[in-house]
Amino acid sequence: MLELGLNKSLTRLSLVNGSISHYQLIRSKRKTLSLQINNDTSVIVRSPQYLSIEKIEIFIQKKSIWIERKIQELQKRSVTKPTYLNGDKFLYLGNYYPLIRQKIPRNKLKFNGCNFKLSNDNNGADEFYHWYKTAFKAIALPRLDYYSNMCQLKYKKVRVKSQKTIWGSCSNTNNINLNYLLICAPISVIDYVIVHELSHIKHKNHSKAFWDLLKSILPNYKIEKKWLKDNGQKLQNL
Repeated sequence: MLELGLNKSLTRLSLVNGSISHYQLIRSKRKTLSLQINNDTSVIVRSPQYLSIEKIEIFIQKKSIWIERKIQELQKRSVTKPTYLNGDKFLYLGNYYPLIRQKIPRNKLKFNGCNFKLSNDNNGADEFYHWYKTAFKAIALPRLDYYSNMCQLKYKKVRVKSQKTIWGSCSNTNNINLNYLLICAPISVIDYVIVHELSHIKHKNHSKAFWDLLKSILPNYKIEKKWLKDNGQKLQNL
């Protein structure tokens, strides 16, 4: 059996719950075994330098249920980029709506409650960017003021941004940033992010006191938190 040395890797086959699954084996001077599952569902096993393949395979078999669950979660979240062609569907406030491309004079993206409409001559990506950002400001900013006044949590400034890793933030000086892609989520999820950031005005951490404050404002916040965790990748699909 071929085993490569320090910082070298070997792609192998492993029997996981009765089915063959590829994994990449990386050996080093570490003392323990570890598993890594990448966003593309590839599996990496990191092993001590001279640990036998038999022991590595036993380790993988013991972790097989966890591996399969993580892969299924990643596959469920995997979303292809839109082509902005006729019939493509786009999220808005938690629901999907089709895009209708039309042979009409160049115009801005429009939404009639049932579908999006856009001229064939327009750049779909640019139009959705501007439309989503404008729609988010119109919906989210009044809700930010509503919760700020209701809870007496006063912020200084608010900025609507496009961010790939976070949905919102609150600075040490109580300036709030919100990700405009939240316009794709249900209103209740937008409220959750807003109240989350407002709660940081009082608690600059994620302590129990922070979560207690958030819960006092939104008793069912865990539902929205889970929705965002499960569906967040879909919101960043532009």
